[in-house]
Amino acid sequence: MRAWLNRPLLRSLTPTSLLAGGGVLGEPALDDANEPPAPWKVRTVWISDVHLGTPGCQADALLAFLRQVECETLYLVGDIVDGWQLRRNWYWPQAHNDVVQKLLRKARKGTRVIFIPGNHDEFARAFVGHAFGGIEVAEEWLHTTADGRRLWVTHGDLYDGVIQCARWLALLGDQLYEFTLKLNRHLNTTRARMGLPYWSLSRYLKLKVKRAVSYVADFEQALAREARRRGVHGVVCGHIHHAELRMLDGILYANDGDWVESLTALVEHADGRLQIVDWSAVARGGCIPALEGLAQAT
Repeated sequence: MRAWLNRPLLRSLTPTSLLAGGGVLGEPALDDANEPPAPWKVRTVWISDVHLGTPGCQADALLAFLRQVECETLYLVGDIVDGWQLRRNWYWPQAHNDVVQKLLRKARKGTRVIFIPGNHDEFARAFVGHAFGGIEVAEEWLHTTADGRRLWVTHGDLYDGVIQCARWLALLGDQLYEFTLKLNRHLNTTRARMGLPYWSLSRYLKLKVKRAVSYVADFEQALAREARRRGVHGVVCGHIHHAELRMLDGILYANDGDWVESLTALVEHADGRLQIVDWSAVARGGCIPALEGLAQAT
């Protein structure tokens, strides 16, 4: 891990370089004057599982979303940078730089940005309690909505039995997931040539494999139980790449999804209502819809 921490990306994420306001890896900052005004204004945004540093990351789609939305608080709920993948194979295109720069600019312009590390960017847990370029690093957070509900915000990996008890299995599963994504890209290239819509192989496998469905259900129940134990109204998490917004035995369970396949975020409106935003249709060539009606709000 120490050797990897000396790689260029991590060197650029030192307090000195970030507070100076420069771009990552020495790249010039983007010109905000060329960005269209954001028509969406919400109170809070949660995103997770971006996996910068992997070919599967939909950085351009995320950048378009970040340009479209304005918020008071932005939560980065873990696995923003994929340290596991970067240790195996260094991959960092310009689009991934642009996402980091956009996040830094939002922090500079008044958005409160809170980064809660996950298992793939667990190296950042060494910096809990610090701020880098205005981005605060925290182990977890307690968010109060505009209508008074208290939501516990955590990535969720600490409540994943596979991560905690069989790390080798989690690493193997990560490599298999990357293989599935690569296969999925080739498959959808062929489907596009045939005029067929995008189809997610990994999502299909998750829904069809009984153990995977059971794993998701166990994960959701574990977080709901912990939220109840903490005496809060709900939990916001990521980790399993499955966006969800529903009640579990009186506890609000909200998962903001991912920016590898589903391209989803969770937003809070000015009155405290929560809503899942599905950006996938926009990313695949559709027009930008109105925020209202994108997904169920609660």
